[in-house]
Amino acid sequence: MTPEQRVLYSGSQRLLPVLDRLAPARAAGFDAVSLWPSDVRDADLAEVRDAVAAAGLVVSEIEVLCCWLPGQAEAPPSQWDMLKWQTPERMLPMAQALGAHTISAAELFGLPFDGPAMAASFAELCRRAADYGLRVALEFVPSGGIFGLAEAWEVVQRADAPNGGLMVDSCHFHTSGSSFDLLASLPGERIYSVQLADVPADADAQMVNKMLDRLMPGRGVVDFAAFMAALSATGTTAPTGIEMFSAALDALPPAQTALECAQALDYCLSQGSPK
Repeated sequence: MTPEQRVLYSGSQRLLPVLDRLAPARAAGFDAVSLWPSDVRDADLAEVRDAVAAAGLVVSEIEVLCCWLPGQAEAPPSQWDMLKWQTPERMLPMAQALGAHTISAAELFGLPFDGPAMAASFAELCRRAADYGLRVALEFVPSGGIFGLAEAWEVVQRADAPNGGLMVDSCHFHTSGSSFDLLASLPGERIYSVQLADVPADADAQMVNKMLDRLMPGRGVVDFAAFMAALSATGTTAPTGIEMFSAALDALPPAQTALECAQALDYCLSQGSPK
């Protein structure tokens, strides 16, 4: 697999101000960065976009749109309450202003899965995103309502939006028990982004609640040979990078963090081949 962009995902440098991430990312060989709304909520978006461009990078993606389904805003209080303000009204113009081509969406509040209803909402979200020149990457999260690859792909297929596709996260893929055969069967052009990290042996569907337990690829139990082979079989060239949430990584100098993420990405890209 050869990604069109090597992405330093925001989660891997979550405590570092955005402008301080850029030079280390470029020096480590990344082409792009993703951004969280919290990274830029109080910033001048035009200045951030210009700084990213001046560093020789692009913003690949804005993560993650959390309130796009009926019932999410009214969901019982949880650790995700702080993300309820991440709505289409706020995030679509933000993504456009930052020059991103993709925005991700997820269901984090544990709503009951309803393929047809969720697909209708996703189709509407994609329609609105198209007005801003954006694609929407649906991320499945095992502790949420769209919990596995099969469910996410059902929503994307039912929605049948030309700018609707998938984000595939190796941690979520593993802990949801998703199928390598299904992944390998997907059309590569509908995979919009790939996030890579490993998990320890005791990881389960609630890993999302223990994200600081993520590991660098090759140090846990994710079968990266099979995972990357399945991705390669799709023909995808989606932007790809490491998404870590790690106190150990947070403690490193920015240049070392970026370099370790680049080396981990190289490791993943060297794994597997289509069967």
